[in-house]
Amino acid sequence: MASIDRAPPHGQTGHVSNVESEKANITNMEQVERTRTVDTDVAPEKLAVEAKLDAFGARSKIDPQEIALVKKLDRTILPMLWIMYFFNFLDRNALVNAKLNSLDKDLGLKGTQYNTLISILFVGYIAGQVPSNMILNRVRPSWYLGGFCMAWSLTCLLTYLANDFGSMLACRFMLGVTEAPFYPGALFLIGLFYTKKEIATRMAIFYTGNMMASSFAGLIAAGVFAGLDGVRGLAGWRWLFIIQGALSIGVAFFAFFVLPDHPLNTRWLTPEQRQLAHTRIAADTTEREEATSVMIGLKQCIVDWRTWVFCLMYNTHISSVSFQSFLPTVVRTLGYNTTTTLALTCPPYLLAAIMAVVMSYTSGKYNERTWHITICKCIIIAGFVIPAVTTNVAARMVAIFMFVTFSFGINNIMLGWISATLGQTPEKKAVALALCNSIGNLSSVYTPYLWPSSDGPRYIKAWMAAIAFSSVAILSTWAMRLSLQRKNKKLREEEPDTTVFYVY
Repeated sequence: MASIDRAPPHGQTGHVSNVESEKANITNMEQVERTRTVDTDVAPEKLAVEAKLDAFGARSKIDPQEIALVKKLDRTILPMLWIMYFFNFLDRNALVNAKLNSLDKDLGLKGTQYNTLISILFVGYIAGQVPSNMILNRVRPSWYLGGFCMAWSLTCLLTYLANDFGSMLACRFMLGVTEAPFYPGALFLIGLFYTKKEIATRMAIFYTGNMMASSFAGLIAAGVFAGLDGVRGLAGWRWLFIIQGALSIGVAFFAFFVLPDHPLNTRWLTPEQRQLAHTRIAADTTEREEATSVMIGLKQCIVDWRTWVFCLMYNTHISSVSFQSFLPTVVRTLGYNTTTTLALTCPPYLLAAIMAVVMSYTSGKYNERTWHITICKCIIIAGFVIPAVTTNVAARMVAIFMFVTFSFGINNIMLGWISATLGQTPEKKAVALALCNSIGNLSSVYTPYLWPSSDGPRYIKAWMAAIAFSSVAILSTWAMRLSLQRKNKKLREEEPDTTVFYVY
C-alpha cells in the first residue's frame, strides 16, 4: 500500500505528503466481475496530496478527482437505494395501517393472531440475511438486489388475495424472505464505496427512505381507504397492497440498470474512477487484510468478540423501537378518529428524518460515535417514561416526538460503526452487517407481544421493556468504546507505522 504519514496524536491534524502509488494493471475487467472483488494493494497517482488526517487517520477530501467521484456516487447510488428502501418499508408495513381498515374482520383474526402476522415476516427476514450477504459479495449486486426487489413487489401485490389468517400468514412469511437481502445488501453496498467519515451520513440519507415511508404511509393509507374502500368489491386494505406492490415493480426495473456493482467493475464509472473508488476505501480500512473466501469471512466475523457486542448493542436498540409497528395504535390512544390518527403519524417521522441526517453528519465530521448514541438514548428513555406514567394527550404527543425523533438516527451511526470496525475484509464486513442486522431484527419476533390490546391505553409493560433495552444499548456502547481505545493504544505502541485507527 502507498505509504501515508502516521496519524497525529488525538486532537491534532497532520498531512499526507506527495503519495505516489503504482497503477493497477487490470487487463480483464469482465473476468474480475465474474469472479470476485479484486483487493490488490494498488492506488492511482496522487490519491491524497497534503490531505489532513484526524486523530483516527481519516483523510479529508481535497483531490478534485475524488470529490467529483463522491458526488457522482451520491447522485447515482443514494437516490436508487432510497426509493427502493421507501417501497421496501412501505410494502412491509402495509399491514400496520390495514389494521385500521377492515383487516381483522375480513380475515377473522382473533386474539394475538395480528401480532403473529407482524412477527412471522421477520422469521423469513432474519433467516435469509447472512447467507444473502455472503452470496452478494460474489455476484452482481445490481441484478441480485434488483431481482429481489421484483420478488417482494410481486409478493406484496398478491397479498390482496389473502382471505384468512393462514393465507395471510404465508404471504407475510414470503414477504420476509424476499425482502431479507435488500437492507443488509444496501448497507454493504454503501460500505464498499464510502469512507468512515462519509458512511454515517450516507446511511442516514438512505435511512430517511424508512422515515419518509413511515411518515407518509398513514397518509397514503388514509387516501386509499377513503377513496377506494369497496370499489370493485375490494376492501380498502386490499387496494393498498395492490397499489404499493405495483409501484414497487416499476422501481425494480430501474434498479437493474442504476445500482452499482463492486468498485472495480461498476459500469457507469470510468476505469480511472473505478480504481480510485477501490483505492480510497482500501486506504481507509483499519487493519486491512486481503480479500478471502466467504466461509473464511464468516469465521472471521464469528470469532471476533466485537461482533457480538455490536449485535447486543443493535438488538437492544432495535428492541427499544418496537413502537414503530404499533405507532398508529399508540396515537389512537389520543382519542382521534382513523383518518386523523393516520395523519398524526406523519410529523414525528419527518422530524426524525431531518434529525437522523444531522446526527450522522456530526458523527462523521468529528468521527464520534459513543456520545451521539448515549445522548440520544437518554432523550429516548425520557420519552418512554412519559406515556408510561400519564395519559395526558399533550404530554403523550410530546413524548411521541421525543422517542421517534431521536431513535432512528442512531441506527445509521451504529451500522456505520459496525462497517468501519469489522471491515478488515469485504467478506467479513458483509457477514458482520448482515449478522448484526439479523440479530437486531430478531427483536421483531418477540416485541409485538409486548403490545397486546389488553394493555392499552397505557402499555406500561412495553414502555418499561423499551427503557430496559435502551439502557443495555448504552452500556454496550461504552464497553465498545473502552475496548477500541485500548486497541488503538496497542496499535500505536506495537505498529508505529499504522496510519488508520478505530473510531469510537
